[in-house]
Amino acid sequence: MIVGERKPVGEIWGMIKGFRKVLVFGCNTCVAVCFAGGEKEVGILASQIRMKAKQENVDMLVIEGAIERQCEHEFIAAAKDQIESADCVLSIACGAGIQFTGEDFPHKIILPGLNTTGINVVEQNGVFAERCQSCGDCVLHLTGGVCPISRCSKSILNGPCGGSHDGKCEVNPEIPCGWQLIYDRLKLQGRLEILDEVIPAKDWRPSRDGGPRKIIREDLQE
Repeated sequence: MIVGERKPVGEIWGMIKGFRKVLVFGCNTCVAVCFAGGEKEVGILASQIRMKAKQENVDMLVIEGAIERQCEHEFIAAAKDQIESADCVLSIACGAGIQFTGEDFPHKIILPGLNTTGINVVEQNGVFAERCQSCGDCVLHLTGGVCPISRCSKSILNGPCGGSHDGKCEVNPEIPCGWQLIYDRLKLQGRLEILDEVIPAKDWRPSRDGGPRKIIREDLQE
């Protein structure tokens, strides 16, 4: 899932303090799961902004709204009246949702209340760990299902780098060495011979070198 962290209230206040009516606009899918941008978080952030406005003696009306997904037109359209009524929209969706809302309402000021951090998994309650960087050229079949791009701090394709110690990364000793994880997984599966295959230099064209990516499924188009 896409994971994000809410921006500090001070940074948010700096963006919105000049507006009279502010819509705090949430997304009830990915960022709701990580407790950063769902309906509950909208209520918390809106209350904090109201308190800040009172402290600063600023006349500001803060309204609240949340939709299922800010990355689909039909859901955004359902919030049209709220969006149109606001002087600015403070979105706490991921970066894609924030931009998509802005595309649907280009005349409105859409501001980010969230920093999008990656595609993560829930390791345990309150711990969201990155597993994928959306590189567009998956090599998990060669690495035992452990991603060397996201799990290795250096994104080495044919590791390890030689700097790890006791299975921990030299960049950050609190995290496991990505290539130690790959080795252990392949050993458990009885497939260590896969490591004899040299992974070619990464083709980054499916990632970002070709500009913004778009997937077109003609079978799903009307």
